[in-house]
Amino acid sequence: MPTRKTITTDGVAKAMRNCSYESLCATWLLQDGWQVFLPLLDHGHKTDLLVSDGPNYYRVQIKTIEAQDEHTEVENRWKGSDAQFVVYFAKNTNWGYIIPAFKTNRKKLDAAGGHKFEQKKDSFLKAFHAL
Repeated sequence: MPTRKTITTDGVAKAMRNCSYESLCATWLLQDGWQVFLPLLDHGHKTDLLVSDGPNYYRVQIKTIEAQDEHTEVENRWKGSDAQFVVYFAKNTNWGYIIPAFKTNRKKLDAAGGHKFEQKKDSFLKAFHAL
């Protein structure tokens, strides 16, 4: 059985964990029949996933947060981009939130328009389809 023998720095481990949530979303959407496109670099357009049902395309930003409940206030980190939806994964719990991208500097997760999900495929897809 292979074993990893290299040391992963804290910064790299954080980036890997955050990226794993992007891969998880992409997997769930692919399993639901969506086309999923992964930008090689998203710094300019702030789009982690581009998803399509064929004729329609949606820009999705994936974020991870340290939160205990859905009343958490989140910061807009995609200003000036065309992101349409933001998926938040609470790293220290088993839930997340999908919300339409907003223009203000900050917003509570549970503000109107968002949908909470358990970090499971069926719950995530139900919330995604409710947008």
